[in-house]
Amino acid sequence: IQKLCDRVASSTLLDDRRDAVRALKSLSKKYRLEVGIQAMEHLIHVLQTDRSDSEIIGYALDTLYNVISNDLEEEEQEENSAKQVDDLGSQFTEIFIKQQENVTLLLTLVEEFDFHVRWPGVKLLTSLLKQQGPQVQQIILVSPMGVSRLMDLLADSREVIRNDGVLLLQQLTKSNAAIQKIVAFENAFERLLDIITEEGNSDGGIVVEDCLLLLQNLLKNNNSNQNFFKEGSYIQRMKPWFEVGDDNCGWSAQKVTNLHLMLQLVRVLVSPTNPPGATSSCQKAMFLCGLLQQLCTILMATGVPADILTETINTVSEVIRGCQTNQDYFASVNAPSNPPRPAIVVLLMSMVNERQPFVLRCAVLYCFQCFLYKNQKGQGEIVSTLLPSTIDATGNSVSAGQLLCGGLFSTDSLSNWCAAVALAHALQENGTLKEQLLRVQLATSIGNPPVSLLQQCTNILSQGSKVQTRVGLLMLLCTWLSNCSIAVTHFLHNPANVPFLTGQIAENLGEEEQLVQGLCALLLGISIYYNDNSLENYRKEKLKQLIEKRIGRENFIEKLGFISKHELYSRAAQKPQPSFSSPDHMMFDHEFTKLVKELEGVISKAIYKSSEEDKKEEEVKKTLEQHDNIVTHYKKVIREQDQELEELKQRINSLTSQNEQLQATVTQQVSQIQQHKDQYNLLKVQLGKDTQHHNSHGDTLQMNGIQTEQVSKLKEELEEWKNKHELLQGQLKEKDSVIEKLNSSQLEMGATEQSLQSRFGGLEHSNELQKELEMLRSQIQLQSAEISKLQMENQKLQVMNTAADPMLGDSGATAATSSELEARLEQEIKELKSQVKALSEEKESLKQQLDSSTSTVAILQDKNSRLEREVAESKKEQDDLLVLLADQDQKISAQKMKLKDFGVAVEDEDDTESGDQGDEDEDGDEEEQD
Repeated sequence: IQKLCDRVASSTLLDDRRDAVRALKSLSKKYRLEVGIQAMEHLIHVLQTDRSDSEIIGYALDTLYNVISNDLEEEEQEENSAKQVDDLGSQFTEIFIKQQENVTLLLTLVEEFDFHVRWPGVKLLTSLLKQQGPQVQQIILVSPMGVSRLMDLLADSREVIRNDGVLLLQQLTKSNAAIQKIVAFENAFERLLDIITEEGNSDGGIVVEDCLLLLQNLLKNNNSNQNFFKEGSYIQRMKPWFEVGDDNCGWSAQKVTNLHLMLQLVRVLVSPTNPPGATSSCQKAMFLCGLLQQLCTILMATGVPADILTETINTVSEVIRGCQTNQDYFASVNAPSNPPRPAIVVLLMSMVNERQPFVLRCAVLYCFQCFLYKNQKGQGEIVSTLLPSTIDATGNSVSAGQLLCGGLFSTDSLSNWCAAVALAHALQENGTLKEQLLRVQLATSIGNPPVSLLQQCTNILSQGSKVQTRVGLLMLLCTWLSNCSIAVTHFLHNPANVPFLTGQIAENLGEEEQLVQGLCALLLGISIYYNDNSLENYRKEKLKQLIEKRIGRENFIEKLGFISKHELYSRAAQKPQPSFSSPDHMMFDHEFTKLVKELEGVISKAIYKSSEEDKKEEEVKKTLEQHDNIVTHYKKVIREQDQELEELKQRINSLTSQNEQLQATVTQQVSQIQQHKDQYNLLKVQLGKDTQHHNSHGDTLQMNGIQTEQVSKLKEELEEWKNKHELLQGQLKEKDSVIEKLNSSQLEMGATEQSLQSRFGGLEHSNELQKELEMLRSQIQLQSAEISKLQMENQKLQVMNTAADPMLGDSGATAATSSELEARLEQEIKELKSQVKALSEEKESLKQQLDSSTSTVAILQDKNSRLEREVAESKKEQDDLLVLLADQDQKISAQKMKLKDFGVAVEDEDDTESGDQGDEDEDGDEEEQD
């Protein structure tokens, strides 16, 4: 070894040095100590100077690995003690990492892609972490990009390096939260879950197991990483892990291990020791993605190995613990039996069955406790199965309550204890159910009257059963009586109970019985502390005198202290899950330890209080209760008034905003109507000008000779225009009848408005509606004035029409007059119709406003939409009339021009008054033409 070290140090040829290092490698396993002492310095020098040659680097790394690693052959392990081996590896590691540059150099070598360098580098670094974990972790942490370099190993295409990279990261992340966070944020979750999927999930090999162990390192007790895992939607990717097929036979040992680790990983995310908010969000995510449903499927499946079933029950327990949604879902799960039974009932049957494995029974108890944790609805459902009104008389199905009672009074002490604790959890922090449970009656034997559940529990206690049974029953009674004065009264009503408790406490028994004595003292203390003095013989003062005479106060307090001093009490207080090494150690429940902590001090104080102090305390309690009731009442009243005030404010705001919108809409539509009126007047003026222009133009036309055929055609056209004129007169009469109807409806509206006024007088609270009514009245008056004006115009038009009738001849001027008259009448009648229609709608809206003030807004909105439609329709009708008038004017002017071209004398509109003269001229023209 010395010669080889000299060759490594002094040889100038690379081949010589490589051969020497290869020889050292072959000797390093057998002569580990000698090679480590003599060659380590030279090997580190080779790593620093010969990096260009991957072969010599690989040999040097392998040699260092053999020296530092404790993975020896079995034969060597027999020869050397484990302690010496551990010391040797640890010492060489300490020498290597003394110079931090060595670890940094190793990190650089691990970056090399060459297999012969990277793989031994990974193994050496893993071994260093095993030997001196915290020190190497610190060096890697302060090294630039140290952790990031190692994360690249997971992306290596060579499975050997990738798998060893997972092992390296396992060692690197042990008990170091800072490195765990860096690894997690370097996308470790994504890569590890991809590897697990590629390897076949739970059916995969040992690589899946290594990935799961690394995930556990990253997530356990690391709230930041747990939150990152949840926010990254990685919980959803866990669901396929638990999709086990129907054929559950032939589970391999590796599959069992993998599934066990997967279940533990779920539990890490929902552990009761995590912050409540983080646990709750993970529980919700597991329900939403279907993970809880998948776990319940495994729970109810057949052929699942016992240890997997136990761990699944524990996992489901923590997924539903304290989460109402998940607890409700679990309550609805049925086992695939005929007939279907609730999963809770099936699990309880296993718990009270003494042939089931102990760990499985503990798991079921934990599941039941988690189902009832902060779940008053579930507690009520369990207790209701015990009440007389809900018990199934047919006896076809077994309920949860019946199973608990059966377990409570069976011959198996473990079943007694489990059933008592389960029933105590059904009563936890629920005073209503404690009172209801007092109604439960049990039929003990044929012919004997039924006894209450409370009485039966005390009967079994007095029979001197096993310690475990008595401890379970005493825990149940303490939970039942605490904070429930009615239950205390029922308990004290049985004259045998107090003498039994004082007798148990006063005796000097062995160590095994000390626990029972302590619990009896606690039960008696609860009977004093929560006593409402309703029983004369068992008032607080008399019970304290009894303790003073029979037991002694100091002795009573000492016996009470036996509970919290017990070793099993300390174990149970650590975590909610019941974990016991053997059935004999199953004595205390986690929730009960909280109750003991809460009551031990107050009971000790209550025992030493005098009767006067008790009276004062009761008076203070009563005063405080009265004060609290008054405060609660006023708080309730204030809360209700605040709600009403808030609702009224919101309503006022909404109505104000809607009123403003409607006012703006009405203003806008009024301006639109005015705009349309202006346009109409302008068009009338323009039409008059055009007619004058056409007449003056017609006078300037020269006479020309015409043919007889053309004149006959013009005469036929004149006949058509006469027919149209007669048709328009008929339409005019129809319009007159429509106007008459509108007048009558106007009168009806006046009467309706008066009735509305009389009704409105009674609504003193609605000032805004009265103002609105006044506005509408003024609008109605204005519109009625407009209607009367339009009627006057209509009468004038009728007079003009009757005056124009006898003067109708074959002239085109008469046709023009009639068409203009028709257009004006039709337009004005339509405006009258729209205005009267608007008035009728306003009348309807007033009626609806009186019926319900809350519907005012909807009616105004409806009126708004109707007004918009009417404006659009009136605009469209005006456009159509204008087009029609323009066409008629063009046709008349064209005919006049043709007649004048043919030499026929055509009269203008201004000459219609001298109709006779016009006829004579026309006859003269015809004679001349002939």
